[in-house]
Amino acid sequence: MSSSGQIACASCHDPNTGWADGKRVAFGHDRSPGSRNTMSIINIGHMDTIFWDGRAANLAEQAKAAVQNPIEMNHGIDEAVKTIQNIEGYKAYFEEVYGENQITEDNIFDAIIAFERTIVSRKSRFDKFISGDSTKLTNQEVEGLHLFRTKARCINCHNSPLFTDQQFHNLGLSYYGREEFEDLGRYYVTQKAEDVGKFKTPSLRELKHTAPYMHNGLFPHLEGLLNMYNAGMATLVPSKEQENDSLFPTKSNLLKELDLNQDELASLEAFLNSLSSTIYRERPPKKLPQ
Repeated sequence: MSSSGQIACASCHDPNTGWADGKRVAFGHDRSPGSRNTMSIINIGHMDTIFWDGRAANLAEQAKAAVQNPIEMNHGIDEAVKTIQNIEGYKAYFEEVYGENQITEDNIFDAIIAFERTIVSRKSRFDKFISGDSTKLTNQEVEGLHLFRTKARCINCHNSPLFTDQQFHNLGLSYYGREEFEDLGRYYVTQKAEDVGKFKTPSLRELKHTAPYMHNGLFPHLEGLLNMYNAGMATLVPSKEQENDSLFPTKSNLLKELDLNQDELASLEAFLNSLSSTIYRERPPKKLPQ
């Protein structure tokens, strides 16, 4: 699907790293670095929008965007389809599934989407706990669950079975006005000033396997990220030149200093780790006849 023939979906969405890639930002065509951390595709079939800025409304848009992006797969859709059509080993598979020997763009992306919908969370210890097995969480993790729902305020955004509200929030991490890391997030999609610096709430499922964290991947460990939340995250203060800047970002009012002590932070981290299951092992497919 890539112009180089060297980059696949699995290059950035590896089952051994929680269906992400374990890097701060992904590397794509010609080893070009992206600007954002790779989001896991676990439970992606249940997401309302896709990508940190929500620019894809469905899985087809997401998959096609990756193929065409010059720093990802760097390929035209028509050319990618021709490549798949010329692989002899695919013909019998497509005929079996779609009842025709014609390999089309619609069929190719339908197949990719069908597979992506199978990538769902396994039962975590937390899931087993709330199903009635009280032995699955330790006392420390139960305390962390209580903090998650109350003092730590996590549940305001990380709710539902997916542990995300699927909304967009400004956490003060847009690095506005700083060239190296500046990212205006949702604003690039909507062009609305109130969306500057907003990013989609990621799911917390399989959190243990999907470091580093946040849209820029600047948090390699959960401990450091929790310390930032405990401090209420960064609050940007406009410089004199930015005082009348209509795009200057405003941090979400959901963020407040939490005043969690070290024991409470440790309990919260322990609970968050209980949302992860075992690493999923997906055998690579055998190479098809060319």
